[in-house]
Amino acid sequence: MIMKKFLFTLIVVFSFLSCQNKNSFTVEGKITSAKGEKLYIEHMGLLKTTPVDSIVLGKNGKFHFSVKRPDYPDFYRLRINDKMIIFAVDSTEKIDIQAEANDFSFNYKLSGSEPSLKIQQLRKSLINIQNKVNKLSSNLSPEAKEQLIAEIEKDVENHKAEARKIILENPKSTASYYALYQKINDIYLFSPYLKEDRPYFGAVATSYHNFMPDYNRSQNLYATVMDAIKNERKAERNLLMKELIAKGGTGYINIKLPDKNGNTQELSKLQGKVVLLDFSLYEAPENVDYTFALRDLYNKYHDRGFEIFQVSLDENRFLWEKAIQNIPWICVRDELGTNTPYVLSYNISTLPTSFLMDRQGNIIARDLDFKLLDKQIAKLL
Repeated sequence: MIMKKFLFTLIVVFSFLSCQNKNSFTVEGKITSAKGEKLYIEHMGLLKTTPVDSIVLGKNGKFHFSVKRPDYPDFYRLRINDKMIIFAVDSTEKIDIQAEANDFSFNYKLSGSEPSLKIQQLRKSLINIQNKVNKLSSNLSPEAKEQLIAEIEKDVENHKAEARKIILENPKSTASYYALYQKINDIYLFSPYLKEDRPYFGAVATSYHNFMPDYNRSQNLYATVMDAIKNERKAERNLLMKELIAKGGTGYINIKLPDKNGNTQELSKLQGKVVLLDFSLYEAPENVDYTFALRDLYNKYHDRGFEIFQVSLDENRFLWEKAIQNIPWICVRDELGTNTPYVLSYNISTLPTSFLMDRQGNIIARDLDFKLLDKQIAKLL
């Protein structure tokens, strides 16, 4: 009976210790030549770095920290003055670090965390590049400076190649996340706003978003990539619009789409008339008043050579056909809806959007209010 109670007690104790281990991780090791130095362990959060614990190192340099495990994989650092070792904590239970105080940030030995070894590899490469960059400010000859710049450029490309390899091996690892945010002189080596870098940002962002959607790092990274994509599209639209306005001859991009009867209508066939090119959505609640205002303009100026070429982006064909039964002007529909290439070509971000064109096909104005539009049509006619 006593033996059974003893075994039961052991099971409870081991279970308790197991639960304790799951709720914490340990970082321990030895820092030589550091007697009397204060060693800090700090949490490197998304927005700030927070002290977690610290000890004054003794003669043997041994240290041991037991830290509450973060809710998600995250980054920590050991710091002595301005020297630091960065490591990641994910499923890790124990990390061992051996270092020498004078070379604390560079040549340390770490075990217990594979991502942290990759982070060390990236940091070594980055420190090497930064040291070369720092030499550029010295009094180098033009030839030596040019040679050093060439070395730096080659090193940066090699560094990025290694970072890409790490990301492709496991995009959801902390090392992959860390690889995206490497800086030289406060300038990031990777940017989601560069086409060649965005796939790697996208890979990590997608992995983090899928596996840890509520994590602030996941949300921030995903939002950054989406913003980069939107900005690229906006830049492309702006460029297309500049080309559109600067284009000789017609000054517009032709549109060929079917009307409600299936007949193809072409914008180019209206050259010689004053045209209002209108992109609309009949299913929008405010479209009724907008359509009445268009009808007033059409009735007032159609007999004098004014025409409306309306492109509907409604996805519901039957709703659209019903809505335009009594529309007197040309109305076509793109079955791709707002995904049509014409939205990009004409730099459209809101609906309705309209363009006023003169008899030669030149775009005169965009999105005029109806009073100004009335006056401008009269002037062109």
